Amino acid sequence: MAVAGKTFGIVGALSVFPRRLIAREVERQGGNLRRGVTRQTTHVVFGRRLLTNAAEAEIEARFEREICHGRRVLSENGFLRALGLATGPETSALTRQSLIEQSALAPRLFDLLSLFDAFEHDSEPYSFRDLILARKYAGLIASGAGWGAIARSVHRSGHVASLTALSLHHEGMDTIYARLAEGLSELDGQMLLGLDLPGDAELEELFVEAEAAEETGDYDAAAAFYQRYLAIDPTDSVTAFNRANCLRAAGRDAEAVHEYVRALKLDPSFAEAWFNLGGLIGEEGHVGSARRHLKKAIELDADFADAIFNLAKLEFDAGNLLEARSLWERYLELDKDSEWARMAERGMQFVNLHLLSKTAG
Repeated sequence: MAVAGKTFGIVGALSVFPRRLIAREVERQGGNLRRGVTRQTTHVVFGRRLLTNAAEAEIEARFEREICHGRRVLSENGFLRALGLATGPETSALTRQSLIEQSALAPRLFDLLSLFDAFEHDSEPYSFRDLILARKYAGLIASGAGWGAIARSVHRSGHVASLTALSLHHEGMDTIYARLAEGLSELDGQMLLGLDLPGDAELEELFVEAEAAEETGDYDAAAAFYQRYLAIDPTDSVTAFNRANCLRAAGRDAEAVHEYVRALKLDPSFAEAWFNLGGLIGEEGHVGSARRHLKKAIELDADFADAIFNLAKLEFDAGNLLEARSLWERYLELDKDSEWARMAERGMQFVNLHLLSKTAG
């Protein structure tokens, strides 16, 4: 897979390689790497550490959401192989459908286990060893184990292919065991390529704490966590953007403007940052600047419906009715069913009636 021109987002933290080294390699190959997911993201990498920080249902929902948005999802191993930092095992001719049929493993569970590298291969073609693993996992799930417990446990043994020779069992939902002559044993072993550099673990922890605080509405605390992150790594545009959103939600608008500008200096193609900065500036009455920022967001992402709607409203309020109508028409090409669509339709009707009355008069 060619990396140039693609934008990768990481959900969760990587367990097998330091993010900063990955970022340099992606940049060297002409791609972009961002923390989290933005509108420009084309590929989403699911880090294995997500398994320790999120419930299975949350991960499943996130997986479904990224698929629905047309983004390609990658496992850690799949990401490394795409970058040429790891080689795949010897390939075979087995398809995804063949493994599902022969193992009786549910398709969605198969995809989730693949996403967290529970097989030799992260995508087609799969090997015969992958089929053996699929059958073992199907048996564990049939006996009550969760897919997340399997994904968390299998990497403790080293290379997952070594599990094909073991008898796997579970007790409860959380841990998978191997039955040895001495009895049940956890699948303990060193994680592969444990190369975290000083500061990486702290950055991941700060980002997780910031997101958690933001989700609960403690925006001042979230902004403080994001600021601590930026003190260690001042080059992360998504962290600056997230901090700006928190500052804005906390009513600290001047600081929010500064952080949006920082995010855009780090990544001038950050459409959401142009959009949010334009909205904030517009609220402060700077119509010309808001218009320029919204237009820039649309220039970067022609299907950015929210930016198109807001620009239409701005033009309407400024008395530029024909421009507002044209923008609302474009918005309705992207969204026909929401309440915002109803507002766009009413706005167009008002413009048409206004212009008709002027013509009649």
